[in-house]
Amino acid sequence: MRIGINALYLIPGGVGGTETYLRALLAALAEIDSGNEYFVFTNRETGPDLVPRQDNFHYQPQDVRAVNRPARLVREQTALPLAAKRLSLDVLFNPGFTSPIVCPCPQVTVFHDLQHKRHPEYFRWFDLPAWNFFLFWSARVAKVILADSDATAVDLDRYYGAGRKVRTVPLGVAPKFFAIAARRVPEPFLLGVSTLHPHKNLDGLLRAFAMFREQRPEYRLVVTGLHGFFTDHLQALRSELGLAASVEFPGWIPEADLLDLYARANAFVYPSRFEGFGLPILEALAAGVPSACSRVEPMDSNAAGAALKFDPDNVSEMAGCIERLVTDAELRAHLTAEGPRRAAQFTWQATARATLDALSSACRKSIA
Repeated sequence: MRIGINALYLIPGGVGGTETYLRALLAALAEIDSGNEYFVFTNRETGPDLVPRQDNFHYQPQDVRAVNRPARLVREQTALPLAAKRLSLDVLFNPGFTSPIVCPCPQVTVFHDLQHKRHPEYFRWFDLPAWNFFLFWSARVAKVILADSDATAVDLDRYYGAGRKVRTVPLGVAPKFFAIAARRVPEPFLLGVSTLHPHKNLDGLLRAFAMFREQRPEYRLVVTGLHGFFTDHLQALRSELGLAASVEFPGWIPEADLLDLYARANAFVYPSRFEGFGLPILEALAAGVPSACSRVEPMDSNAAGAALKFDPDNVSEMAGCIERLVTDAELRAHLTAEGPRRAAQFTWQATARATLDALSSACRKSIA
């Protein structure tokens, strides 16, 4: 197959988990597949380091900036289909929600979640119309749709009636996270990895941390991730709760720094109210960090019995879980051992194989 990869959406350090997804998936595809040809369409912000160096992967830079979303969408709808025709692509893979509405080859599109339908209140009013328009058509024209979780697959059928062409393809955990477990030296701080958006419930985490810290004043909280729409509110709440000196929001950080935080964190907390998958909780489990997360799907199923669970809207329950993670030695030992075993069930190689099968299926459906 001649496979196009639509990476026009990617802004290095600027799109959060969808960047992690694409980089890990491309690396895994290169590991398992030397027979198909891949053409990776990038923007002016993304360099050739995104593209694996194997001979069957080809760098296709486009003269557009993804930070200019209207220009990127226009390019996606016009120049990308022309490039697909020029390169005689057999299938176009869209890993970031949107796709050309008209394309000369079949398409496989990834929906990481349907937050714009489930929680439109979390979107800026001027962004929501574009999300509704382009994602509707992306679902409509795709031969196969990939969902990160069963929860997202259900939403795709509920909102777009797309059930028959949806496949659930879970994400994976990179080996580098498992390597951390053997060298961990916990320090008195809690770690969160999350974009600072409203649905991540980081305001709830701040309130729970304030309750916990009344008895454990030596502890700090570090939440690393993109400074999103909720940053100003969280910074104000941090000051209001008297946590200015004990809570850090360092933003998107280099991978080496992130791995170092996992190696030193005493515990990990993931309080999100809504996720399409929730990869950070599995990465924390792989690293052997005692962890707690919201009792909502798909995190509840993904973490299974390897993490404590809490109602994300119950601040007292969250604070109680944090207290247990820090003080209960027997529980910590259990979670430290169980976490890597659970996370090992999610590999990027499995994600790549399932994705490749979906691409092959889309080609077969087109021929039929």
